[in-house]
Amino acid sequence: MKTADLLRAVATGERSAREVCEAALAEVERTDGTCNAFTARTAQRALAEADAIDARRRAGEVLPPLAGLPYAVKNLFDVRGLPTLAGSVINRDLPPAADDAVLVQRLQAAGAVLLGALNMDEYAYGFTTENTHYGPTRNPRDPSRLSGGSSGGSGAAVAAGQVPLALGSDTNGSIRVPASLCGVWGLKPTFGRLSRRGTYPFVHSLDHLGPLADSVEGLAMAYDAMQGPDPLDPGCHALRVQPVASRLGRGADGLRIGVLGGYFHDNAGPAARAAVRQAAATLGARDEVTWPDPGLARAAAFLITAAEGASLHLQDLRTRPQDFEPLTVDRFIAGLLQPADWVLRAQRFRRIYRDRVNALFRDWDVLLAAATPVPAPPIGTEWIEVGGQRQPARPAMGLLTQPISFAGCPVAVAPLWPAEAGGLPVGVQLVAAPWREDLCLRIARVLQDAGVATMDRP
Repeated sequence: MKTADLLRAVATGERSAREVCEAALAEVERTDGTCNAFTARTAQRALAEADAIDARRRAGEVLPPLAGLPYAVKNLFDVRGLPTLAGSVINRDLPPAADDAVLVQRLQAAGAVLLGALNMDEYAYGFTTENTHYGPTRNPRDPSRLSGGSSGGSGAAVAAGQVPLALGSDTNGSIRVPASLCGVWGLKPTFGRLSRRGTYPFVHSLDHLGPLADSVEGLAMAYDAMQGPDPLDPGCHALRVQPVASRLGRGADGLRIGVLGGYFHDNAGPAARAAVRQAAATLGARDEVTWPDPGLARAAAFLITAAEGASLHLQDLRTRPQDFEPLTVDRFIAGLLQPADWVLRAQRFRRIYRDRVNALFRDWDVLLAAATPVPAPPIGTEWIEVGGQRQPARPAMGLLTQPISFAGCPVAVAPLWPAEAGGLPVGVQLVAAPWREDLCLRIARVLQDAGVATMDRP
């Protein structure tokens, strides 16, 4: 039962929120031994939240928009009573969170029911969720394969049917990569759109938060519930709420839709290119568009990521290097060794770069690109081949996402199943100008309604 049907069933009393919650908890129990999405379950809290929804319905109250909807969050979100692990063992020593993250508070106020916390790459530094502390999260489409990262637990939990909604974070692609590899819908909002207060940071200059869901409606309703200014988060822009769920059905008429070529074509494999062709054909998009200097943007994103990420963990890198994952500690140390001038130049370039990208949207409303170069590789894959070149598999998963998040644009990911993918999904990014999440989701809805993009394996 997809999000809209589930919410309707709870609102009408066809199913109680407790019944929905118990069914979701049972599904987690049944499937998580295979996919390893959850690192903590909050069953007692979830049942109490569900019972509160049922009590409100019996009292004749108007229920909030997400009443009874089960969800879970990447374990870098503060959850009252749990240590905020951020995928690490070092954070086990932190006291339990005294309160929920702002976005968790907003989802609870909207009636959603929290089932627990989800696995991720350590400190969000990765694209695969092959976490050596808590085990790899396996792709529900094929448990021998990667779920993507760093929000791999979030993508897997939705794909496995454990929850219809999960929250993740996206610095360089960490919502979009799992959405693509697991075959679910994802939304990376505009940089600064949603409050980050109450989440463990990775790279302040680049971190975004957003949802993964079983449908475009689920993405839109969760996004609407989480919007709003936060005066205590200096990185959250004080913009008025702009609801999108009520505007999904407007179709693609009148929108100028292009396909990103060059770098985005050359770094996509056959399955990813086929997915973009399918989406473009459905939308009537024929023109090829050039994104400015994507290779430079990716290089600058790497510099900023390594430097800011490392500086946050400097004390632990000095005193507890053995408690980091080997790949994480090596990348953080490399970040500390970068000349400061490199990082300053990367930040200056970013300011100029955003203006250059924004200029594209004078001529275009939505741009299409593959979300990952390939469908989900097997767990442990070290190298992939893309465009005739051998690439290290872990960083290569972000080849097509990093240049876009570097500019801060909103992106929805639509799951497609081209024949070339051999029964696996691969996502297509739907990119719009800053603050135009409505256009990303409107086009996603067109692809969903056409049956071209779906979470259901054909």
